[in-house]
Order: sequence, then structure tokens, then C-alpha cells
Amino acid sequence: MTSEPTEPTDPRRESLELSGSVWFQAGAQTLGGASRIALLAAIGETGSITRAAKAVGMSYKGAWDAVDTMNNLAGEPLVVRLTGGKGGGGTTLTPRAVKLIETFRAVEREHRRFLERAGAAIEGFATDWDLIGRIGVKTSARNQFYGTVSAITRGTVNDEVVLALPGGQTIVAVLTHESTEALGLAVGTSAFALIKASWVVLLVEDESGAPLRLSARNQLRGTVQSVKRGAVNAEVSLVLGGGAVITAVVTNESVDALGLVEGACAVAAFKASSVILGVKD
Repeated sequence: MTSEPTEPTDPRRESLELSGSVWFQAGAQTLGGASRIALLAAIGETGSITRAAKAVGMSYKGAWDAVDTMNNLAGEPLVVRLTGGKGGGGTTLTPRAVKLIETFRAVEREHRRFLERAGAAIEGFATDWDLIGRIGVKTSARNQFYGTVSAITRGTVNDEVVLALPGGQTIVAVLTHESTEALGLAVGTSAFALIKASWVVLLVEDESGAPLRLSARNQLRGTVQSVKRGAVNAEVSLVLGGGAVITAVVTNESVDALGLVEGACAVAAFKASSVILGVKD
């Protein structure tokens, strides 16, 4: 019998759900989670550390290391070896271990119910979780923008990728074909752009409003939000349409020469080669 091949599942299209696991701790040390509790339960069922280790997919040494750790952290034996006797010895659980298994299973049931209730109760959870992931990104680049790829132009060696920002402005980045493919970039893909503040040049338009003639592909217009002066340089932040903020580092002399004060209009310019694109896993 043959069957039609199925397309691989794209995890980005899967519905997002809450997940988590339960662990027991003794002070700062971890007593164990589901795998160790499963080992204890298997020892109780089989009466053998060898058979229990095999049942839970653990090596014999790994199983006894886990048992020794649990015994030490619990402050009393959980597993004991029986020697001699009619059956030639074996391994058994203490009443404390049996109670620990029961407690863990009860806590795990309640934990599972909590996750189910929380996942069902949080409206728009998938969207919020995506946002949490974005704002959790740590990078040395001062400017971080999130948007959607609106166009990709293939060149001989490099690709030109246009990222549409929520406020309507766009950022253009130049990267290699390999990078485009490695990141899985395509029209409609969500991505973020990183631009160091030192790569941003600030300009002001003349009264005629004539377009600025620059080699820098990216020119974002905004309003000065703040000017933070240092001994030599100043950090100038512009608010763009849609509320995004871009920061540039310029000299104090440039701040004065351009008349960069709060509320003034300015243009932040930077080259497409200065933009780093990234995507969430």
C-alpha cells in the first residue's frame, strides 16, 4: 500500500499553547522532575534498578546516580537495596518515596489543569507571546525595529530586502543570498532590523522641502524627542510615524549646527549595508 507524501508541518503555523513542567527542589538543589519521579515509580513496580532504568530509557549508572542524588537531597532514603533473602535481594521504595510520587502526580495534575485554564482564558495569547519574544531580544544595537518583509529584489550576489514598519515607513537592507535563505525571508515574513546608533546620520531639510540627495538608501523622517548631551557627543532620538523611535549619536557641535531641539523635524539616514536583519526561531 502506498500513500501520498505529506508536507512537513510548519511550526510557525501551529496554534500556540502554554506549556511547562513541575520540579521539586530542596533549597537551591533540584530534587527532580518527571523523569526522576518516573524512575522512582518504575523501581517500585519492577523491584529492580536495572529493569527500572531500562523502562524509562536511562543507563544503569545514570539511574543510580539519580537515586543517590535524590536520597541525599531528600535527607532520608527514598530507594533502598535489599540483600539476600529468598529472592536474592532487590530494590524497593521507602514509604517516603511512595508518598513523594503521589504528591508529584497530584501537583502535576493541578499544574496541567492550570495551564489548560490559563491558555483558554488568555485572549490573543499567541499574539502576546510573540510580542514577549520580540521585546526579550538582547543586542548591543541601540535601534531595533520590527516589521514585515514587503519586497525582496535578487541581485547577482546580494539581495535587497525591504522591511515595512508599522508606521508606514520602510527600511531597506542588503544581505547575501545565503543569509536570505538561512533566515527564511520571504514577502510576508516577520523580521526585525538592528541599526547601531553610531551608523545613523541626522539631517534637516531646507525650507523648500526638496528631497535630500544622499547615497544612504534609508531616510526616516521624524521629530526630535530628546537630546542627551555628553562631554563630546549627544544622543538624539527621533519619533517616527507609528511611534517607533530611532537614536543617533552625533557631536554636540552638530546638534547646535542643525538646530536639533525637542520638537524639531529631522531625518535619520543610514546605509542599507548597515542594517542587520533577524528573525525569531
